[in-house]
Amino acid sequence: MVTDRIMNTLTLKGNWNVAKGKLKQKWAQLTDDDLQFVEGKEEELLGRIQKRTGQTREAVEKAVRDVQQDSCGC
Repeated sequence: MVTDRIMNTLTLKGNWNVAKGKLKQKWAQLTDDDLQFVEGKEEELLGRIQKRTGQTREAVEKAVRDVQQDSCGC
């Protein structure tokens, strides 16, 4: 599942802070609470971003994947 692959890389918490900043740049309406990463609650995180931004699930997953790749230099 795409979500699993995305969120598995997010468990590298050092990179999540960078990714979080980039997501806030992309969608200014996101808050720190919206972007709080809790292991095991990845679906909830994506849902919060989707609800706040009004974007499709696929768009949110792509944005998270893109900023994560930029953050880790993958």
